Amino acid sequence: MSKPGKIWIILNPTAGKGKAAKQQPKIENILNKNNLDYQIITTMAPGHAIEIVRNLPLEENDITIAAGGDGTCNEVVNGLLSRPMAFIPPIFGVIPVGRGNDFASTPGIIDDVEKSLDIIIKRNTKPLDAGFVKGGFFPQGRFFINGIGIGFDTKVGFEAAKLKIKSGFAYAIGALILIAKYEPSPVLKIKYDDNEVTLPAVLVSIVNGKRMGGSFYMGPNAQLDDGLLDVCYVKHQPSRRSLLKILSHYTKGTQEKCEGVYFGKGKFIQLTAEEGFMAAHCDGETVCYDGKHLEISCIPNALRLIVPGE
Repeated sequence: MSKPGKIWIILNPTAGKGKAAKQQPKIENILNKNNLDYQIITTMAPGHAIEIVRNLPLEENDITIAAGGDGTCNEVVNGLLSRPMAFIPPIFGVIPVGRGNDFASTPGIIDDVEKSLDIIIKRNTKPLDAGFVKGGFFPQGRFFINGIGIGFDTKVGFEAAKLKIKSGFAYAIGALILIAKYEPSPVLKIKYDDNEVTLPAVLVSIVNGKRMGGSFYMGPNAQLDDGLLDVCYVKHQPSRRSLLKILSHYTKGTQEKCEGVYFGKGKFIQLTAEEGFMAAHCDGETVCYDGKHLEISCIPNALRLIVPGE
């Protein structure tokens, strides 16, 4: 039996409005009690986690942990997947101490340091797909593991980022602000595998995980290891009242009951703004404010994710 590898924890001290930094002594205490080989490295600025992880002296059984929110997870994953490709996918884990922690919610990693470390210590893994988006601010491409939001969803995120409250509430308030403004959406052509649809880009989500925005289930049927990305979209430009109703269903993942809401799955997706421009984000990272074309693909089994045991 191979020896357990070292645990590398990439901690974003500003995650969760400073909550993450306060959890470091607790993390160290638990790992010391279990006599584990670990190192905590704190990030200094946006993008720093990518560089840290890219240059880690990782061995086959080492574990790389993102201690932070969805942005930290995204950076750690981009660091892991931009390293020279290994024969065995790298092991990735999460200590969710950010504001939204949307990605961690899909595999059932709850926002509790002690419980998330217990999951990590047990080292139970399952395959994790990754997405890859090219375009906008990332002409060479950017990896993601949770999802991409287009149009209204992204603009709500911009509004929510201005608020100093928990992510789910911030997103809800941001949605209300945008509904009050409510401007016509750009016309977007979506191609996914053998499907094609042209529609106003009101709510369009390309997801690997189920939840975004703290409490909105953009992809209620999404699976992290099926080799496909879920596509969810509203096919028409709803009224303010209809949009508010649809958004209320997104909080429960029941939007399929709403008229004009459709789901699909694809391994390769193209988005083209036929009229106007699209705003997009991936894992909360801005991809474009006024984009015209994005190419998105799924990379099956890109990582091994540490998950709760069965």
